[in-house]
Amino acid sequence: MIQDIPAELAEVVVTAARLPPAAGEAAFSTVRLDDQELGRTTRLDEALATVPAVSLFRRTSSLGANPTTQGISLRAIAPSGAGRTLVTLDGEPVNDPFGGWVIWSQVPPESLESLDIIRGGGAGPYGAGALTGVIALRERDGEGGVLDTSVAAFGGRRLAAATTLTLGRFALTGSLLSDRSDGYTPVRGGAAGVADTRLDLETTSAALRADFGLDDVTALSVRGSAYEEERGSGLLGARSSASGQGYSVSFARTPTRNRLGWRGQIWRRESDLANSSVAVAPGRAGTTPANDQFATPANGWGGNLALRRSGLDLGGGRLEWEVGADARFSEGETRERFRFLGGQFTRDRFAGGETSIIGGYAEGAWTGDAWLIAGGVRLDRWENSEGRRLERDRLTGLATLDETYPDRAGEVASARLAVRRDLGGDWAVRAAVYSSFRPATLNELHRPFRVGNDLTEANAVLEPETLKGMEVGLSWGGARTSLGATVFFNRIEDAIVNVTIGAGPGVIPALPRAGFVPAGGVLRQRQNAGTIEAVGLELTAEHRFTDLTLIWAVSLTDAEVDGGAAALQLTGLRPAQAPVASATAGIDWRLGERLKLSLRGRHESRRFDDDLNSRTLGAATTVDARLDWQLKDGIGLYVAADNLFDAQVEVSETADGVAGFGPPQTVRFGASINW
Repeated sequence: MIQDIPAELAEVVVTAARLPPAAGEAAFSTVRLDDQELGRTTRLDEALATVPAVSLFRRTSSLGANPTTQGISLRAIAPSGAGRTLVTLDGEPVNDPFGGWVIWSQVPPESLESLDIIRGGGAGPYGAGALTGVIALRERDGEGGVLDTSVAAFGGRRLAAATTLTLGRFALTGSLLSDRSDGYTPVRGGAAGVADTRLDLETTSAALRADFGLDDVTALSVRGSAYEEERGSGLLGARSSASGQGYSVSFARTPTRNRLGWRGQIWRRESDLANSSVAVAPGRAGTTPANDQFATPANGWGGNLALRRSGLDLGGGRLEWEVGADARFSEGETRERFRFLGGQFTRDRFAGGETSIIGGYAEGAWTGDAWLIAGGVRLDRWENSEGRRLERDRLTGLATLDETYPDRAGEVASARLAVRRDLGGDWAVRAAVYSSFRPATLNELHRPFRVGNDLTEANAVLEPETLKGMEVGLSWGGARTSLGATVFFNRIEDAIVNVTIGAGPGVIPALPRAGFVPAGGVLRQRQNAGTIEAVGLELTAEHRFTDLTLIWAVSLTDAEVDGGAAALQLTGLRPAQAPVASATAGIDWRLGERLKLSLRGRHESRRFDDDLNSRTLGAATTVDARLDWQLKDGIGLYVAADNLFDAQVEVSETADGVAGFGPPQTVRFGASINW
């Protein structure tokens, strides 16, 4: 019997509903980390720290950092606990809707295919929050997966997995992370007392994405995620927890030369934070409860829409254009118990409000011969509304403070323009100018907080920060060697800074509602403290031998505050937490067919822990090492040592001179399976 043999079907590749990278991004300062670089670390923020001047607000990793200090910053212009960088995952904002920080545990490195660090103001399609740039995460696609499990010093136990399964035009991508640590004590040696405890951690996160390939260029993606973490804060009785979930639906069509492409996305994020703080007794002999922020429920939701056309002939080159609009809305409040007297909290506090940002933009990029010209403009309207702060006596129920704040709104225009030219011989030069803005978060507007004996007050009348900048870069990329250099100038106006008001003990007359400031503590308030100007130089180099790759990068930034009339005492000082110099170096060495050694070093000059530059955190150099042994294809064992030489890295300092330190030497043993 003769039967017809069906023709072989073409392979169908189903990916997330996203637009491809815009052609114009190559004209800006962009650093890409691929899955190999991400796979060397167990936490995403640690992978980002391999790029100089990219770090969390305080000089530590999310292994020990309080959630409220996990804001990421690009370039050492002016780090912030809220973060001055927008982080997106396939277009969806990852920043917390209440505080702007990023809970890094929610995105394990194994779940990502790559990420792009776009330094400089993020106008164009990015908008609000991208003051110093954007970190664009790309979730994994394609068949296969990874399973990684390890144990480490200080009771570390970690399990992470991510995989994609496909069936025809349907794909399901999932990731899971479980990470535990008994932690380390940040205050060491003779300075530590009964008050000092470990920074223990317990975190779990999961995500699931379903992709539907409607045809060869059109896809629909539905994604859900959740995370939960519990951690010690390093002081007896002080702990924090964070939890949340996110949902998104994305619909996209890839543009072609003869067909319009587009992307539409709606998303929602819910989060909650609990954070307890304590007062530290003299000699660190103990602690007393000071504040119990038992809940901070917050919701964020929004959407974005983009239309893109590529490959249009114009003036002997190709034109790509994109127009779009986006909107983000947030609401939330802090719920607290405070004023601990007679063995109990005597006051309640409820403070919060709503924020919104709605904007539109137009972008374009022209490529012709050796030229790439890209730029765009956008206009955003921001609004702060429904602001209120209520404090009441817990015994009588009577209000001791009841403030409502008038609704406030405004418009911000921003733009960017960049030119890149290939000079021949693998040389290229580029130049860019840009502007961007970041409105204050609900946290900065409404939530006061306490760390040890230091108090920081909120400020409901904060204006958005704006940035204007320019940069020039030169690069060379040969077969085995690549070099790069960038010079930049940035100016932040209306910078939101924690400004010192006075020192304890006692009630500070300039801000009496903050209450009693204990001895050894200071009172600060978030303020629009003038301008910050920064001039910087970034250098990179990479050379690849047959079995050896060397990488090196350095960032130098001269930043200075002009406090103006609002904060004259800050004029001429350096922004808090902003080092002058940071450098990274790395070696990837294939020692044999199945053995590989990776070394990563990071050096950072001194930085100041406070706005008055009175608390100095010394320079620090750390080295991380990892040895991988491939047992067979797809199966490997590894041993890794973070902070190999056990350097003491100062990450904080109290008003009475007690320093807190980052993680000590931590050895990890693990196994990984890739398929």
